[in-house]
Parts: sequence; C-alpha cells; structure tokens
Amino acid sequence: MESKIKDEYLDDLFDAVLKLQTVDECYLFFEDLCTMPELKALSQRFAVAKMLSQKCVYSEIVAKTGASTATISRVNRSLLYGNDGYAMLFGRKSAQPKK
Repeated sequence: MESKIKDEYLDDLFDAVLKLQTVDECYLFFEDLCTMPELKALSQRFAVAKMLSQKCVYSEIVAKTGASTATISRVNRSLLYGNDGYAMLFGRKSAQPKK
C-alpha cells in the first residue's frame, strides 16, 4: 500500500490498534492515547461520514453532531476523493449480522 503518511511510528500504532479486542479495550487505550477533544473530534468526523454516506443534508448533520460546515465539507471531500477507508468500514459494518 502506498501512503503519503506511512512511516514506522504509524505502522507501530496501527499494529497496536489491531490488537485491541473489545470496545472496552478501545476505551482504555484511546483514553490514554488521546485527549478528550481529540477523541470527540475523531468520533464526530466518523458520525459525519456515516450521515453523509446515508445522504443526510448538512443542516441535519450540524443539528445532530454539532459539526461545523467546514468539518462536514472536509469529511465529504474524503468520502468523494479520499482512499475509500470510510466506505470500506461502512461496508464491513453493514455486512455484519445484527446483534
């Protein structure tokens, strides 16, 4: 895989993330790794991406997530012109059986 940001530190971080086995383990790790504002920003972007992929309009996304229109536009650019990472995950989540 070719990436502009690829380096040994990110490889190490991503390898560690892949070892997490539960949502509780993710909470433990990410609360140590990130500040609360960083985690909120990441989760907000993911929520925005999900809503955009479901064809929600900007005003609804702003109302539900509190994201700025600049953030929504940035996420939308990633969905349209990015590496399809969001689409890959959304596809995998929708393919999982409902619990």
